[in-house]
Amino acid sequence: MIKNIVNKINSKTSSLCLIDEPLKKHTTYGIGGPAELMIFPKNKKDLINAIQIINDNKMELTILGSGSNVLISDNGIKGAVISLKNTLKNIEVSGNNLYAECGAMLGRIVKLAVKNNLIGLENLNGVPGTLGGALIMNAGAWGGEISENLVCVELINSKNELKKIPKNEIDFSYRKSSFTKNDILLSADFNLKKAKDDIISENFVKAQTGRKNSQPLNKRSAGSLFKNPKNNSAGKLIDEAGLKGYSIGDAKISEKHANFFINDGKASSNDMLKLIKKAHDTVKEQFSIKLELEVKLMGFNENEIEGLC
Repeated sequence: MIKNIVNKINSKTSSLCLIDEPLKKHTTYGIGGPAELMIFPKNKKDLINAIQIINDNKMELTILGSGSNVLISDNGIKGAVISLKNTLKNIEVSGNNLYAECGAMLGRIVKLAVKNNLIGLENLNGVPGTLGGALIMNAGAWGGEISENLVCVELINSKNELKKIPKNEIDFSYRKSSFTKNDILLSADFNLKKAKDDIISENFVKAQTGRKNSQPLNKRSAGSLFKNPKNNSAGKLIDEAGLKGYSIGDAKISEKHANFFINDGKASSNDMLKLIKKAHDTVKEQFSIKLELEVKLMGFNENEIEGLC
């Protein structure tokens, strides 16, 4: 079946198709088993055609951006995994408007906005991942969220229809959006404001310095692991629970920031999941606070992640 699907994709697109591709090569954690079929479209047309073929063959579909903000099981992911890291990277600025495709890295988008003296995205400097992932989780930092200056999003919905959705039809909240798991984000438009470059540069450098001073950027992680509870900090709670520096195998809670769980060698997904559960359960026991994951778990069965999601 897989080879038949590959042949169909090859005949209608210029996509690269790989069978049993190790996903640890495509995640910032360096963790993850094989994708049954991994597809790298070259452009939007390739992507749309590949999705159509996958849906026609009733194959399960997973979209992967830059591989940050995810923990993938060592058992891998069944079905097709489409990687956007080699496509949907176009970014354009016209006046106060910024258009970007959802495979573009957030860092590139922020830098181009700053270069054009556009204020509104510079606080996101250093946030890892692609625009698509940032929109789905309503990424934010230093008091700003990506949804604040959003105008609309272009996506493919569960019916494989191409739609342009205005911001007022999307619900955004802290690290959440109303996009469904079947929505595949293609591009977004932002309306920003012109400002003096010294103000923008100050915000940009502040975000960059703050991240460098407080986060283990030289270690393999998936970014912030838990969402901050209301009026509290996940990192502070994990630290106060006495878990900063705690490790299981090569999975370790960073000594620099307790809400960053790092792969300090050859950590397995099982090591990392055990560490996540340890922090989750200890904080719940000591402070009666249930931490909610910011990182997405992929390829695990329901029993393995019971109580976390």
